[in-house]
Amino acid sequence: MKKRQIQQGNRSKLVALTFISATALLVGAAGNAFANSEAPPKSEYMTPTFDSMMTYTRPAEVPQGDGNATTEERVELGKHLFFDPRLSGSNFISCATCHNPALGWSDGQPTAIGHGMQVLGRASPTIINTAYQKFLFWDGRATTLEEQALGPIVAAGEMNQPLDELVTELKAIPGYVKMFDSAYPKDGITAASIGKAIAVFERTVVSSESDFDRWLMGDEKALSEEEAWGFVVFEGKGNCDACHSGFNFSDDKFHNIGLKDVTNEGRFAIEPKASLKGAFKTPTLRDIALTGPYMHNGAYDTLEEVVEHYDTGGFKNAGPHSKDFKSSLELSDRDKKALVAFMKALTGDQVKITLPQLPAK
Repeated sequence: MKKRQIQQGNRSKLVALTFISATALLVGAAGNAFANSEAPPKSEYMTPTFDSMMTYTRPAEVPQGDGNATTEERVELGKHLFFDPRLSGSNFISCATCHNPALGWSDGQPTAIGHGMQVLGRASPTIINTAYQKFLFWDGRATTLEEQALGPIVAAGEMNQPLDELVTELKAIPGYVKMFDSAYPKDGITAASIGKAIAVFERTVVSSESDFDRWLMGDEKALSEEEAWGFVVFEGKGNCDACHSGFNFSDDKFHNIGLKDVTNEGRFAIEPKASLKGAFKTPTLRDIALTGPYMHNGAYDTLEEVVEHYDTGGFKNAGPHSKDFKSSLELSDRDKKALVAFMKALTGDQVKITLPQLPAK
């Protein structure tokens, strides 16, 4: 505990020093941004505070599952299960089909394609940093990764695999019997241990250091002036931090952001409050350059389109817009470009993934 306190203290000191140099860069960026135009009201373009910058620093540890601590054996087992198409009823779809590491741990499609090539109604969310999330799925119907991991497997439209049949199939594969005995010696192969193993692997899928992180921790040259100005817009006139906050750039809440033609009830189906009709979970912005198309229904292909949506105020749909959603932002073209540049600076160096050799029957 004392070591963690020291680490956190050192981190606070480093960010404090960074704040001084970062402020100078942001002020310089502001000056250049408005060199040829009239400066806007200060309330719209204020340099982020030290406290607000501190909220974006990486937590000291990745959260662990309750009663499901990470071990090397469990990670390896979960990785095998994640990439194994035999977890689906068709033996054709794996978890990685919709959460492909080569596509930002998503699938690059507007909405997911499931069992029998059925086009589903919602996009495949990235699994990057799900370890830090309080709610899983777009409507937040799961609160642990162990619960989430089993959901798509049994869903008729997704992997369409009854769990009792899956347990029987895995027990017939000697390699898996050995791996489960090593990872979960008291459990063996059960539906619960399948979910546990996949969850442990998913907790290893975390975003790496981005240019924004390097800048935040003292590298003054990690962000360009345009990207730094985008951060000012993000926290100011853009109102982005109202929902995209903290290290993971998500408040873990649900919002109706005025997407066109949304008739799906979203979170309202789980928590029937009028304010949650048509509301969906705030996604992370980490590695955002890799995870398009964007929104729960894949409505936009580019970040430029996303920014334009917020700038114009969106559309009427299934329910009331979130109280944090502004009717319009009135961003300048320079602001929009800088905001997109900043969001792209949240994408880290990609970690190489080696596909596992799956055990044969």
